[in-house]
Amino acid sequence: MHTGRFSFYIQNQGEEATQIGIGKALQPEDHIFCQYRELGVLLMKGFTIEDVLGQLLSSKRDEGKGRQMPISYSKKAIGLHTICTPLTTQVPHSMGAGYAFRLGNEKRISVGFFGEGAASEGDFHAAANFAATLKGNTLLVCRNNGYAISTPVKDQYAGDGIAIRGIAYGMNTIRVDGNDLFAAYLATKAARDMILQTNEPVLMEFMTYRVGQHSTSDDSSAYRPPGELEAWNASGILPIARLRKYLTNQGWWTDEEEEAVRKEARAYMLQQMKEAEKVKRWGVLEGLFADVWSHPVKTLEEQKEQFKKHIQTHKDKYDLSRYECI
Repeated sequence: MHTGRFSFYIQNQGEEATQIGIGKALQPEDHIFCQYRELGVLLMKGFTIEDVLGQLLSSKRDEGKGRQMPISYSKKAIGLHTICTPLTTQVPHSMGAGYAFRLGNEKRISVGFFGEGAASEGDFHAAANFAATLKGNTLLVCRNNGYAISTPVKDQYAGDGIAIRGIAYGMNTIRVDGNDLFAAYLATKAARDMILQTNEPVLMEFMTYRVGQHSTSDDSSAYRPPGELEAWNASGILPIARLRKYLTNQGWWTDEEEEAVRKEARAYMLQQMKEAEKVKRWGVLEGLFADVWSHPVKTLEEQKEQFKKHIQTHKDKYDLSRYECI
């Protein structure tokens, strides 16, 4: 990640079980409103590695045409609404979608993801009250991984986590072991069924731990207590280690198989990265001026022509080699 190929990235180490379990329980027709760390959910919903790399590199494979910062994924075909960087803004959006699904008597749900730190934002409380009082086909998912960037949960709230807030708002609520893949899948499947049966929202809190940095701009050694990360890694209860132990005990997995899969995955990703870097970016004018209005607008067209002339006049000042065209 620190080779300079991406300007920014957010990892999800430690949350694999939560994300894969939720993603497998959702259906193609469901709409998702993510925060920024739910790539596992997206992959289960049909977001591809090509989609991921296209967005991170702002290439022609990016539906957002390179306008968003890295990890602000979107894909209309799978119901993935564009990720918005400011925290919690997506939660009211998910409530609105779920409300619309209820009014239309549609058999699908919306899912709004957020972290325990984001639950301190006013948008969470407004959205939760909106959902609880007006009802709707909305699933609220809190990923409680212990840290809001550098703020630990002990400094984030004094009560018993986030699940209790769902109860206070009058919503069906469940807390889940976020390190257990099977629990994550079964609980989410049950929550989805309940929402469609009752047309009422459900809040889920997944208890897990953020193993990686907050982002590539972070150094968590500055705020994690000494030995904490090492203790978690040695515990054997983190998602991948836990699932590996279960599969091994069942006789379904071996060290040799794991090594082979890891080598195959690494080779695959390196090849995908190599191919992705060959794809050019959207044309400069297309990326800047398209999708602003549904029809031609005189002032915008004038600005477009002015900018085009500027680029053509000062070609030597801009590196246009990575763009498909002006």
